Amino acid sequence: MRIWDENLLQGPPPLMPLPAVVGITVHLTFARRAYELAAWYRHRGARVVLGGLHVMACPDEAAAHADAIALGDGTLTWPVILRDAARGQLQRRYVGSFREPFRNTPAPRRALVSARDFLTTASLIATRGCTNRCGFCYLATAGLHMPCQHRDVEQVAAEFAASGQPFGVFLDNNLGADRAYLRRLCRALQPLGKIWSAAVTVDVTDEPDLVREMAEAGCTGVFVGFESLTDRNLSDAGKRTPPAADYARRVRIFHEAGIQVNGSFVFGFDHDGPDCFARTCEWLEANRLACATFHILTPYPGTPLFRQLAAEGRLLHRNWDLYDTGHVVFQPKRMTAEELAAGYEWCYRRLFSAASIWARRPESWPAVPGYLAMSFLYKKMNWLWPWLIRYRLTGWVWRPLVELSRWQARGKQLHACRLWAIEYAAWTSKFPHWAKARIRAPWQPSL
Repeated sequence: MRIWDENLLQGPPPLMPLPAVVGITVHLTFARRAYELAAWYRHRGARVVLGGLHVMACPDEAAAHADAIALGDGTLTWPVILRDAARGQLQRRYVGSFREPFRNTPAPRRALVSARDFLTTASLIATRGCTNRCGFCYLATAGLHMPCQHRDVEQVAAEFAASGQPFGVFLDNNLGADRAYLRRLCRALQPLGKIWSAAVTVDVTDEPDLVREMAEAGCTGVFVGFESLTDRNLSDAGKRTPPAADYARRVRIFHEAGIQVNGSFVFGFDHDGPDCFARTCEWLEANRLACATFHILTPYPGTPLFRQLAAEGRLLHRNWDLYDTGHVVFQPKRMTAEELAAGYEWCYRRLFSAASIWARRPESWPAVPGYLAMSFLYKKMNWLWPWLIRYRLTGWVWRPLVELSRWQARGKQLHACRLWAIEYAAWTSKFPHWAKARIRAPWQPSL
């Protein structure tokens, strides 16, 4: 099996030898390109199978461009598709269920992917599904039934260890949805000496000790979907979250544990006016978020938001190329489409400015050099990235920053261990001598 990634500037699609079966995952904004590739291969005699979320949202559209489509979980369906293709019995439609035990999902064959091309090849998934059902989120797509499940923590830790990578990224929608599970996972990851990042909801800070356990297990950054600083927007979207007025306190809990925050914000909700852009950026700088990801509210096909805006006649078009959260594709309520587009672009210009980068630097000075290096490499050197990608230097450039973060995380772990030892010593000092001999610290051998 061979993986070809057009994003890595690897040249034309592989043709020699001609693949018998070509599988293409279709994302919304790349649907047109996926259909072009499908036509290119089908014209040469290959059979094409299309899958992915856009295929689930628009199955009839996708079916016109493929020999077969796969709906739902493709992990367990793919072997069936290959077997049928080998027998000359390929079906037009395959449906996979997300209700199969998630622990049965095989680990990806990371050896097929070159570590030189990426920040890390250790993209991990420990849980599936989300406890929220936000009306604008792709997880709310009609027909998508993805119950919350998780893999055994031992499975996840073993997969991370086997990757050979010092840094991992959890792709879970919300790694903290089940806090008891997250706590067990942290205890399984802590001995690995690796660092990682994950998406969580801000309410994981209900348990500050859990946030500290995340840091001690190697978590250096979290992606948090704040979405809006206006509570009415959050309520209308169906997002269960603490009030926006409490966000700043919760960000401090992450920072006190040494975890940087990348905040996600969506512009264009019905209660957003032209003032929402400056207000959001000022909040980001006041609370020193390491990074932010801005989005223009985008009605994905099949979601409640799409149906609502279509019923209200507010969709401007259905050109999927522009449904990328960077273009305005609907008519906002409290501003013009032009104001929404201009405000979105202004936010990124401000976020990427040297003044904003400096204003959002960590309060802990040892963390500042790594933060500045990451910020300027990621945000101020777009001219460099095509060159790094073409010559397969991405992993090499990022590795020093990863090792610096890993060294800092290891320091936090040792500091936490020292604090625990001090507390343990203070606690045992209250016991008489005969009792101390029967109390064993975790690092001491059994009596």
